[in-house]
Formats: sequence, structure tokens, C-alpha cells
Amino acid sequence: MQTNLAPEYRGTPEGQEAEAILRKCVHCGFCTATCPTYQLLGDELDGPRGRIYLMKQVLEGEAPTRKTQLHLDRCLTCRNCESTCPSGVQYGHLVDIGRKIVDEKVPRPPGEKALRWALKEGLPSPLFGPAMAAGQMVRGLLPASLKAKVPPKQNAGAWPTRTHARKVLMLAGCVQPAMMPNINSATARVLDAAGIQTVVAGNAGCCGAVKFHLNDQAGGMAQMRANIDAWWPHVESGVEAIVMNASGCGVTVKDYGHILRDDPDYAARAARISELTRDLSELLPDLVDALRPRMAARGGRAGQVAFHPPCTLQHGQKLRGGVEKHLGALGFQVTVSANESHLCCGSAGTYSVLNPDIAYTLRDRKLGHLKEMQPQVIASANIGCITHLQSGTATPVRHWVELLDEALAPS
Repeated sequence: MQTNLAPEYRGTPEGQEAEAILRKCVHCGFCTATCPTYQLLGDELDGPRGRIYLMKQVLEGEAPTRKTQLHLDRCLTCRNCESTCPSGVQYGHLVDIGRKIVDEKVPRPPGEKALRWALKEGLPSPLFGPAMAAGQMVRGLLPASLKAKVPPKQNAGAWPTRTHARKVLMLAGCVQPAMMPNINSATARVLDAAGIQTVVAGNAGCCGAVKFHLNDQAGGMAQMRANIDAWWPHVESGVEAIVMNASGCGVTVKDYGHILRDDPDYAARAARISELTRDLSELLPDLVDALRPRMAARGGRAGQVAFHPPCTLQHGQKLRGGVEKHLGALGFQVTVSANESHLCCGSAGTYSVLNPDIAYTLRDRKLGHLKEMQPQVIASANIGCITHLQSGTATPVRHWVELLDEALAPS
């Protein structure tokens, strides 16, 4: 696709990147077949091809409107279109550029602006934990819409105390320690059982995704730089990987090298951080070899497990099939739905708060396919997906590492 950038974007880093991405697009429309919002709404402008057309117009100098902003807002950034695209269009990077430019030119209504500010400032805040604890205390009194965002209080269990020669860093995350702390401690226990010590840098915080994807890109990049500073001494001391047990954080941290590529002080370190970052599932081959004898000595397994692969895992990180394959090798009965397993569940970070109608329609559609497998438990790999799916079903929704941790626990 040829484009003639407006003078204000010529020569700028974001203009050059957008132009390079647009050149790859042949406007074939394959992406529309796998776009959740296009499937639900049937509007070309609510699919990747239409949104690309809107962003191209803006980059060529046409003034964006509130309608332009709404069509870009409705994108889940699930990146399913990237998996489908035969030309390798990096739509996720393009939509970040497009949203930033449009938001600079189109004012938001005061209520919408306030909600987005509360999300980007509140979720990564140290006050989020106490606020979540207070919400859990009165959870039974909360209205249904708010109760869906507040999971019951969870016992995290003990953190392992053994030391090992093999060490990995783990990002605790901004909301996970308050909402579902057992995911982090279960990760540490499973890795400990395989002879790997989990280290957490106490001054590392949010991965930066919340602010970055709510168009506070400067704020998001500041959080990314702070994490790099927090992790760097551990990197220099020889940790073998930075492990992410939330695939949404993982896809963002793996992108640090790209996002900070023009920062003279951080570009090289950001690239190294991205190289070291692994989704927890990428460690599964090692874990299977180390844990198989111990698992064989124990009989306990979860029953039928229906696995929902998050978009950030299968499309953002291009990791497919590993969880079900390797858990299967450890004796679990794990299946993935034959129907629309590639589609987003509707969580998508803050999307379920900002676009609840679309988000809950996608959730119910996803749960319908998962329930066809009659699972005893639904498993996933991202805190947002787990919380969102759990709000629509009585079937337990867990992180897969919690199931493995329970199977390893003494009977």
C-alpha cells in the first residue's frame, strides 16, 4: 500500500515506522475473517483493514474525528490479524501509533477521559492492593458489574526458601499479587521443584502495558525504564531468564527493545531484556524432564482441563500448542476447543471496562465453546483472561501453573 505522509509526519520516527508497516499491507482482507470485532459488528471500519485505511488517512493529513477514535478504541489489540496476515503487517505497532496521533487531535468526553485516567493511574498504583483487599472484604455487597472485577480472596501458599544455582527473575506484576497471588507463589514452587530459584526485584513494577495502551506512552515507557534499572543488576549477575507468568506482560516486555530502540540510554539494555524474556510456558520442556519422575510418584491430577490460549500468548508471542502438549506429557488431560480457539475472550487488558458490551459478548461466546468440552476446570495463562472468564462461569478458571503446583504438592 502506497502512502504520502503529511509534512508533520515525514522524517519522524513514528511516521517512518507507520509508512514501513503500511507498505507491507496489500489490503487483501484475510484479516477480517479472524477479527473478533468485525465478526460481531460487521462493519469494515471495525476490522483491521478498515482501521488501517482510517490510520492511513490521518497520516496523510486528513483530520480524524470522534468516529475515527471510536473505531480504533474498539480494537482489542488481540493481534489475531497478525497471525492471519500473509504479508507480515505489524498491525499492533501501527495501531499504537494511530491511537496516539488521533488522541492528540480528538478530545475525549470528560467522563471517558476520567475513566481512562483512573485506570492508567490506579491499576499500577501501590494503592491498588489495599483497594482490592477492601473490595474483597465487602465482595458480597458489591453490584454484579463490580463484583465481576473483584475475585475472592486467595491464599497464596508458602514461597520456597531453597537456593539453586539456576536462577530466573520474575515480574510480580501490578494487579496479580493483589488479585490472585497464588499464581506467583505457585510459579516459584514449581520452578523450585525443578531446581530453579525464582528471584523478584522488589522495585520492579507494572510492565508499562496499561499506560502505553491507554495512550500515555511516555508514562508507559517510564515504567519500562524503571523495570530495566531494577532488573539490570540481576542480569549482570547472570540470571538465565526473565520469566513472565502473565502473557500480557510477557508480550510487552518482549517488545521493550522495539519500543525503546531510539533511546540512547536504554536501547541496548532494553534489547537485552527482550532477549532474556520468556513466557513461563517456554520453560515447560525443561520442567517436564525435571518433574516427570516426581509426577509419576503422585497420582493426583486435575480432571478434564479446557485450555484457553490468550491472544497475547498465541498471537502476540506466537507461542502455540506448548502448554497442552507439555502438560499432557505430565499426565494432564488438556484440550483446546475446536471452535474459535484463536479468538479473543474479550478481556484485553482494560478493554472489558471500557467496552463492556463487546467484551462480555466475546466472553460468553468463548465460554460456550469451552463448556462443550465439559471440563472440570478451565485453564489459561493470563490474569486478565482468567478473571474475565471466571466472571461468567461457575467452573473454576485457573492458571495452568496452579494445576501443576497442586499435582506436585504432598498428598
